[in-house]
Amino acid sequence: MNEALTMSAGILPIIIVIFSIILHEVAHGYAAYVQGDETAYRAGRLTLNPLPHIDMVGSVIVPFLTFFTGGWVVGWAKPVPYNVYNIRSKIGQAFVAAAGVLTNLLIAIIAGIFFKAFSTYGIGSSGVFQGLYTIILVNVSLAFFNLIPIPPFDGMSIIQAIFPRFHIKSALVYNPFYMILAIVIASVLYTSFMPYVFSAVIRILG
Repeated sequence: MNEALTMSAGILPIIIVIFSIILHEVAHGYAAYVQGDETAYRAGRLTLNPLPHIDMVGSVIVPFLTFFTGGWVVGWAKPVPYNVYNIRSKIGQAFVAAAGVLTNLLIAIIAGIFFKAFSTYGIGSSGVFQGLYTIILVNVSLAFFNLIPIPPFDGMSIIQAIFPRFHIKSALVYNPFYMILAIVIASVLYTSFMPYVFSAVIRILG
């Protein structure tokens, strides 16, 4: 595959982003649920129905604005709540923190397998290939963006679960000024290393 990594035109990328983010958040809640924490379940957040997860700004306005102004899509959903004190172990806490990233990577891998199979056997339309390609792109992007090791992203949550001494007070993390700074820093880091990740994806898909 020689063309540059691009998103398909139209509404498809936004739909894929919304549901990929929802699956990311549900994975956090389900990982907590199987370890004894029913917070997300009782809040009605272990569902694929997008309505309980949608954040009007992060799930609707921002994805539309970034796509139609920059040709790329970014967004977020309402975080799925869970009570860390109900999780049985530090490894369990790390698993909950990593569940969203692992889910996005799994989605990308499954879509990649279908992409390679369809390509190998010469089946599937260009629209199918573009859809699978977009699923791969979006989910790889979400996984690696969330792995950035600064709070409140999952990368730091995983580190804090394994090494509690790295704990940072939530009052600081959710301060609006800090959030803006964190997004700026994460965006700079993301744009620095993601071209290498995308190049690897292109080589794998061939």
